Amino acid sequence: MAKILVIDDERSVRNTLKDMLEYEGYEVDLAHNEQEGITKTSSGEFDFILCDAKYCKIEGPDIFQEIRKNRPDTPVLITSRESDVDSAVDYIKRGAIDFIEKPINLNKLLTAIKDSIDKSLAENNEKVKKSKKDEYYVCKKPTGTAPGRKKNIHPEELTGKSPKIHKVKDLIERVAPSDARVLITGQNGTGKELVARMIHEKSNRSEGPFVEVNCAAIPSELIESELFGHEKGAFTSAIKQRKGKFEQADGGTLFLDEIGDMSLSAQAKVLRALQENKISRVGSDKDINVNVRFVAATNKNLQEEIDKKNFREDLYHRLSVIVIQVPSLSERLEDLPILVDCFIEQISKEYGVRPKGITAEAVGELKTVEWTGNVRQLRNVIERLLILGENPISLEDVKNYVSEV
Repeated sequence: MAKILVIDDERSVRNTLKDMLEYEGYEVDLAHNEQEGITKTSSGEFDFILCDAKYCKIEGPDIFQEIRKNRPDTPVLITSRESDVDSAVDYIKRGAIDFIEKPINLNKLLTAIKDSIDKSLAENNEKVKKSKKDEYYVCKKPTGTAPGRKKNIHPEELTGKSPKIHKVKDLIERVAPSDARVLITGQNGTGKELVARMIHEKSNRSEGPFVEVNCAAIPSELIESELFGHEKGAFTSAIKQRKGKFEQADGGTLFLDEIGDMSLSAQAKVLRALQENKISRVGSDKDINVNVRFVAATNKNLQEEIDKKNFREDLYHRLSVIVIQVPSLSERLEDLPILVDCFIEQISKEYGVRPKGITAEAVGELKTVEWTGNVRQLRNVIERLLILGENPISLEDVKNYVSEV
């Protein structure tokens, strides 16, 4: 069970986060000020730390510095009011994974926590081969490595037999061999990243890198440096030259996730890169040629964003040569039993335990749930049922443990 430390002086925030995170299966400890936070990080082991930005100031006691000293490898996420954004950006440059503005978006927070903990586990265990998000959507099937193919190929496939999933698979097969740009749309948790990976793995670029950029998770002040890189001295914390994601993806695929959240200034530079296959690092006028296939994804209606002047229409047309709409779970409920069986097998294998059964009545009850988080949410629910439910998982278990999804 992962252990999380919440450092915040607002009792209501601490208690709300504690209740929510414990409900999701995490062990939670609380600190109400910077000194208590420093004490607990120096004396306890934590897998993730949430810290209010008011304690992360350059002047005065710097709890962030102490956390990095006590727990250098522990992911730290800054929570902040709007007025604290500049401070939070500074700490992201110094090693925080992200910041989330208050009031906290719980779905975004849960995603950030799970992604960070999964990444830490993967880096510390060479046997862990799954990516940060793929585990939500797929049942991994053992496959051999074809001659001449690299061993880092991901054999995951979209799970399901519904007509809408068949349509998505057909589009992937048809578009993958080309270099056409693809825009993937759909709600959060439906599997947009998996579709992007499948396009890459089935393409002629599969031997090259697959580089992902989560545009929603990167502050607007940092997005250009993240995408295009920077030269030494380009800004205060640029202590050395750094290649951006475009250069890292050269010869492969660049996946721009949640592109609807990208700033207009960054959109203009991305448009130039799409048009000319050239980029320039922040702080440099030198053009660098890049050979990249672009795949983008969003949960927003980009036509509406264009009308609101939040998204460039010319960029939209450049990106949307092919549009793939990933259906929500409610649109393909006939796939739910297959997904349930898949996740039971997968999670049981991860935990090193024998899979539990599940009754037909329990599966029927799961079909009545409003799956606002889609397949990602279903995966989390199955994990909860495997931990808390009986064997086989019963209708009563579903009613007891899935009532607040």
